[in-house]
Amino acid sequence: MSRNALVGCVIVNWNGWRDTLLCLHALRATDYQELLIVVVDNGSIDDSVERIRSAYPEIRIVQTDKNLGFSGGNNAGIREVMRHDVKYVWLLNNDTQPKLFALRELVRTAESDYRLGAVGSVLHYTSDPGKIQAWGGGWISLWTGYSSQATERPRSGRRLDFLTAASLLVRRKALEDVGLMDDRFFLYWEDAELCFRLRRSGWKLGVASQAIVLHNLNASTSKSSTSIDRWYTYSAIRFLSQYSHVPQVASFVFLSRRLLHRALSGKVNAMGNVLLGVRDYRNRDRWAPLPKLS
Repeated sequence: MSRNALVGCVIVNWNGWRDTLLCLHALRATDYQELLIVVVDNGSIDDSVERIRSAYPEIRIVQTDKNLGFSGGNNAGIREVMRHDVKYVWLLNNDTQPKLFALRELVRTAESDYRLGAVGSVLHYTSDPGKIQAWGGGWISLWTGYSSQATERPRSGRRLDFLTAASLLVRRKALEDVGLMDDRFFLYWEDAELCFRLRRSGWKLGVASQAIVLHNLNASTSKSSTSIDRWYTYSAIRFLSQYSHVPQVASFVFLSRRLLHRALSGKVNAMGNVLLGVRDYRNRDRWAPLPKLS
């Protein structure tokens, strides 16, 4: 593995400076020195910028002035780090804490095969470090919209459909080939869409089995947040419209399962948020172009 492979790390912060400081503290201990870190403050309304700048004055902070969503925030950071001679871009959630050798293992895996467009980590729960949250990524049924995370190394020959962007190393050449994250996905499914686009262009996905990263799941969005169902539904329908061979059937099955589950659980408000997600998709510009690198 070349020690000259410069990595640009992008961390998006939205009113989450406490998590971001823990993440930066973990990165300070990494054994990989060729690392350029950029924090994107995604329109925080608290004192995140001041807190982060005070603790880490050497870290470059990009301020978007408004919440651009997960994709838009990451794209702002990708553009910034790619102004430098980085070979890889590391998308890293602010609610993660990478282990000492995580980045070294990600780069080692990426360097082992030039056809790898992206390499994922093995995510463990911060609250239960011995338990795997996601072994790199997971699978999506394009017939039902159902997605599932791998919680162990997949059986030989079974390929992952996507990698989770909680910790995702992406090759610069791959981004130059397929473009940035699709910022029409404000929240959820954006990492799956990027991975499907990479695969469609001939790039491979990989997982660095020793790249362990702790992840405090749902730190940025509460599980009870009313926006989760709305954004998840919107993004799922958009994804299925782009990649399913039978998008109308897949969307119908996806929505039916989602509404039925909430009805049986007595979550009437959640059902309304699912329907709002459908309305959002119908009202938005479905065919807007992908964001450019420059």
